[in-house]
Amino acid sequence: MKSLTVAAIQTHPEFGHLEQNVEVALGFIPDGCDLAVLPELFNTGYQFKNRGEAFGMAEDLTGDQEPGPSTRRLIRAAAESGTTIVAGLAEKDGDRLFNSSVLFRPDGTWEIYRKVHLFMDEKAIFTPGDLGFPVFEACGTTIGMMICFDWIFPEAARSLSLAGAEIICHPSNLLLPWCQAAMVTRCQENMVFAVTSNRVGSENRTGTELTFSGRSQVVSPLGERLAGLDKDETGVAATTVELVEKDKLFTPGNDLWKDRRPGSYRL
Repeated sequence: MKSLTVAAIQTHPEFGHLEQNVEVALGFIPDGCDLAVLPELFNTGYQFKNRGEAFGMAEDLTGDQEPGPSTRRLIRAAAESGTTIVAGLAEKDGDRLFNSSVLFRPDGTWEIYRKVHLFMDEKAIFTPGDLGFPVFEACGTTIGMMICFDWIFPEAARSLSLAGAEIICHPSNLLLPWCQAAMVTRCQENMVFAVTSNRVGSENRTGTELTFSGRSQVVSPLGERLAGLDKDETGVAATTVELVEKDKLFTPGNDLWKDRRPGSYRL
């Protein structure tokens, strides 16, 4: 059994104030934390007016160019704190633009997930993710990432779990009120931990006001809300999780993986 301290960070970013937003978010990470998850697009804000505006704030994450300022700051923060940090960033790759989640290890390496399921106006800004749902070894466990609207597609969490994820990190800018409850089911049906890190506040930069739903949380494989925040506050929800053997025994006679019948499912 392995114990990890995990934290969901909930912020209220000010659109376009990248350096300030990064420093505020990093300031919420508690000392001694093993894994901290920051919201989707936590450094820029969410409501881009157009693709060009988003591209101007995006950063290269593949190594083709020098890492951008937010990336460099996150690399340094992970190294200095010993915390694995997962953060949502706008990523540019050539002329493509992705809504990405990046896992920064203390050793200076990082991994990328690109959001597969784009929400509403994101479709006019970003390219759908092209990396699938990979998992990565970090802080002594196996981590998968998904972003915000991925929650409503059970295939996302299932794909990560079948690949071996023990913790799903879920940077978000959630508007709709149902995700936090649905993530309880995602954890139960896959027997995984999930850390959903949402933001609070509102943005109205395009004539449509968006109000974010907060309620960041850490949920156990049994669907217990181990730590959480309310819909308005900023701060951190942190807890210690106990990682046990990698079996999927739901009852003494039911293994969630062995009891699956893929031949009976219409996919």
